[in-house]
Amino acid sequence: MTKVKEKMTLHPVMTFLILTGVVMIISGVLNLLEFEQVTYSVNQTTLEYTTDIVSVENVFSLSGLKYIFSSTVSNFVNFAPLSSLIIILIGFGVMEKSGFLKTAITFLAKKMKKNTVTFIIVFLSVIASLMGDISYIVMIPLSAAVFKYGKRNPLIGIIAAFAGLTCGEGVSMIFTSVDSSLLSQSLLSARVIDLSYRMASISGIFIMGVAVLILSFVITWITENVIAKKFSNQIDNEEEFEDKVLTRKELRGLLFAIFGASVYFLIILYNIIPGLPFSGNLLDNTQILYVDKLFSYNSFFSNGFVFVVTIFFLILGLFYGLGSRTIKNNKDFVDALGYSLDGIGKTLVLILAASLFVSVVKYSNIGTVIVAYLASIFRVINFEGLPLIILLFIISAIATLFLPASISKWSIISPIAIPVFMNAGITPEFAQIIFRFGESVTMGLTPVMAYFVIYLAFLNKNSHEEKPIGLFKAIKYQVPYATISAIVFLILIVLWYIIGLPLGINGGTVL
Repeated sequence: MTKVKEKMTLHPVMTFLILTGVVMIISGVLNLLEFEQVTYSVNQTTLEYTTDIVSVENVFSLSGLKYIFSSTVSNFVNFAPLSSLIIILIGFGVMEKSGFLKTAITFLAKKMKKNTVTFIIVFLSVIASLMGDISYIVMIPLSAAVFKYGKRNPLIGIIAAFAGLTCGEGVSMIFTSVDSSLLSQSLLSARVIDLSYRMASISGIFIMGVAVLILSFVITWITENVIAKKFSNQIDNEEEFEDKVLTRKELRGLLFAIFGASVYFLIILYNIIPGLPFSGNLLDNTQILYVDKLFSYNSFFSNGFVFVVTIFFLILGLFYGLGSRTIKNNKDFVDALGYSLDGIGKTLVLILAASLFVSVVKYSNIGTVIVAYLASIFRVINFEGLPLIILLFIISAIATLFLPASISKWSIISPIAIPVFMNAGITPEFAQIIFRFGESVTMGLTPVMAYFVIYLAFLNKNSHEEKPIGLFKAIKYQVPYATISAIVFLILIVLWYIIGLPLGINGGTVL
């Protein structure tokens, strides 16, 4: 029976291809049934509603097939996880090949308890939303390395980091560029009811701070008590996990790395601080809010952030190699540049299949229509108080499975939900927080989310099993996190509403 099951295990590449075919067929059926929905938006000038009809596009048609054949290459090349991954892995390879990662992790985590190390990784992953989508490219391989050189199975670190990144997607104590866009949409919808309504960027800082801490502890507990037990006996290479004492060369390498990285960090930091002599060169000074200056589409810092991080990794690895003598000449350095890219062929094929699936889902418009349908529920159900709060949470969680992009979802939901919440005496700030918590719960369960493929790729890259880790098995690892975080978020939201605690500075739950 075991052999039969192994033969029936689908490689994730095949799963993505099959799912692509399923989406094509479903889009054809829904298009034939004229599956469509009305969406509402608020005119910025008149503050009046405008309507639009969104319908499912038939991918299983001549025009759909033309789209697939004509755009697959460009979609693959422009698929955000691909270019970011390759660039980051160049810097990551120098850190690993030079020995910096092994030495640094040994130095920092040698005397730490495993629960402490897990908590630090999870906490950093939860707050990493400040970096945007690049956080997936940075934290997943970094977490794998921390667990690998910390004498634990790297799969545990990958799963925990991805859970922190996804469940923490909408939980941020620091106002991000996504929060800024969502706030603009919330404010526009709120002014349909109250023309003078104002919202502050720090209006949710209290509840977000509490959520970050609780979520970090919860994910750490699940990792150690549920996930770690699944991999407790799967470390095969004992040499990699033997105790290590740092030599003088390695300590010297660390000092070199700290010096080089500190100088680079200070230069970048000075160039993102506005108002000082010759500073702020990497900012978009046409924006008003600092977070928009930092992460707007025209910001040099935002556009070059992947490369900024890559250079930081390169400096850490190169300076360590020079200090420890693991990099003796330019050949050693060039070899280190490609170290993490060795054997990346399977990962590229997986990303190609994922990019095809994501592009087909997007072209079909199925996600947009489903979210529009879910948003329309607010117009027919007269809920108030806790039932209304729970309804938005559930709708947000379900909508994310089909349309992970936060801004796209909220642009459909907020014009309907915000006025309903205000008429029920609940603030737009609270509605936006409920939406963010809801989407965070299921973000890690949907392969439609572009960076899910990075999680899946590193699971397979670090697995010692002969058969691949399938797509649905990767999702299964995230189910405990999604389930318990949903319960935690709901309890937090309900208690905050019942007690009437302030969400943040100049932000409350009720009007």
